Amino acid sequence: MEIRNKDSPVVYVCSPYSGDIQRNTEMARRYSRYAIDQGYIPITPHLWLPGILSEETERERAIEIDLQLLDLVSELWVCGNVVSEGMKREIDHATEAGIPVRIFQEEVFHVRD
Repeated sequence: MEIRNKDSPVVYVCSPYSGDIQRNTEMARRYSRYAIDQGYIPITPHLWLPGILSEETERERAIEIDLQLLDLVSELWVCGNVVSEGMKREIDHATEAGIPVRIFQEEVFHVRD
């Protein structure tokens, strides 16, 4: 089996989670798919961390994990038309760490289901 994306850049997908969780989760999935289709490897913690940690009681721990993962990537991708408080923390962390930040409005994502 051939390993694809072995040398692909890893990007952190930063998008809203709270609020309309069902829609936001679907959009995060689409943003991640877009990254893959563009040749990147996405890290999208809010697609899997809510299944492990409680949003209500372990939010700070989740954000700590997010920021540690962010230190491992080539770029931060800010996706969508809304920037939440958690996203602001991720953007600030990336900026302070010298990680390039790319901003994508929701309209630019022509993603495959």
